[in-house]
Amino acid sequence: MSEGSVQHEQPAVPVLEEQQLDEFLGAVPERGQWRYRPRRVGMVWRSKAFRAGALITVLALCGLVILALVRQQTGTEGFLVGLGLAVLPVPLLMSAFRWLDRVEPGPWRNLLFAFAWGACAAALVAIIANSFATRWIATATADPASADTLGATVVAPVVEESAKAVAILLIFLFRRRQFAGIVDGVVIAGFTATGFAFTENILYLGNAFGEDQQLGTTGFASLTVGTFFVRVVMSPFAHPLFTVLSGIGFGIAAPGGPRHRVRRIVLPVLGLACAIGMHALWNGSSSFGRYGFYVVYGVFMVPCFALVTWLAVWSRQRELRVLSTELPVYAAAGWLTPAEPLALASMRARGMARDMARHWNGHPDRARGKAAARTVAEYESFATSLAMLRRRARHDGAGPDFALREQELLHHLWHRRDVAGPALTYAARATGRLRGAPPAPPLPRQFTPEGAHPRPLPAPHRHYGGYNPYLDDGGRRTPPA
Repeated sequence: MSEGSVQHEQPAVPVLEEQQLDEFLGAVPERGQWRYRPRRVGMVWRSKAFRAGALITVLALCGLVILALVRQQTGTEGFLVGLGLAVLPVPLLMSAFRWLDRVEPGPWRNLLFAFAWGACAAALVAIIANSFATRWIATATADPASADTLGATVVAPVVEESAKAVAILLIFLFRRRQFAGIVDGVVIAGFTATGFAFTENILYLGNAFGEDQQLGTTGFASLTVGTFFVRVVMSPFAHPLFTVLSGIGFGIAAPGGPRHRVRRIVLPVLGLACAIGMHALWNGSSSFGRYGFYVVYGVFMVPCFALVTWLAVWSRQRELRVLSTELPVYAAAGWLTPAEPLALASMRARGMARDMARHWNGHPDRARGKAAARTVAEYESFATSLAMLRRRARHDGAGPDFALREQELLHHLWHRRDVAGPALTYAARATGRLRGAPPAPPLPRQFTPEGAHPRPLPAPHRHYGGYNPYLDDGGRRTPPA
């Protein structure tokens, strides 16, 4: 396909005849009769600062309301006890999901938004909707016991999982560059569910403490200890496991381009349905008999947790394999050294490269070493984004912004290659991924990335029907001097 065949001429502006122009102008009312006014609301909504401020305000208001409701139900003392106990598993869960996201770390603002949405907005919707539905069922059936069971096994899973999935949907729609696959879906879903479980644990632990105060029970026989053991020790991953199924659905649908619109709708809905079903089974386990909870926990929950964990780790390894597959073409073109794709495809080599840059050839200046390590980390992140971008372009077609995005990422890599390139080459040899004895750390003695003068980038091709040296595997062209 030639380049001229994909370019379209700009359509000519139609010219009115003289008599038609007079008639047209004559039909225009006087200025004082104009009624049209530009809608400034649209201009405001296009402001990122306004949207971020509005979102923060909404989440803050939801947080204040949910804290007031929880404190009203548990009391001040119960709220403080529940808060202190509920916060314990949060660092563990966040660290686990962040570890999973080390190949192409997502921005913290997305993860903090997901956590805040789960802890504030989703929890508020769940408390209000569940209470209303349970009361309505109790009034309609005149059986409060069955209303509680029906609300826990039917209403609560639908409401809670749908409310948590909204956070994944918002990032999926408005942060498409940071939502590339299964790992991103799992991580975002995990942070959302962690926030939701945090708020819910405050409520359950606070109520348990209040009942212990009324009954006078203390020690290991208390309801607070039992609730803490079940919700925090035995099943801290319960809510994350449910919502991760929704995240997996979004993650599988994420790589699909415009040609896969049906998949982008069906798979998230299917993932949400699985999350609701597992949540309903977990909540209804107590109604299956005396040992129903333990049967569901051991026979269903633990194997599902192991399967989801394996899928997440496998997806992370698959991302590393994408690096070793997609980046050699850039190494052949001269943007990377031959050893860098090998090092970037190994988490051990990447960590070794950052550590090597941090020590800065034994230089005593710690600030300079931290700056060098940060430069290597940024280089690894940009290289990973470049590989994922090229993979999506090869499998789903190059989008309209592919060339500009590719040029932007190459520009960032070129500005950091003087520091990151030697460190990654050393790490590739030290880990045995590149044949040859590891040399002495060849890091530069002066770290002045702002003073670097990278060679200019080539003009990117606007179409991919013909030969593109930066997308085709046969490309061997080096960047221009």
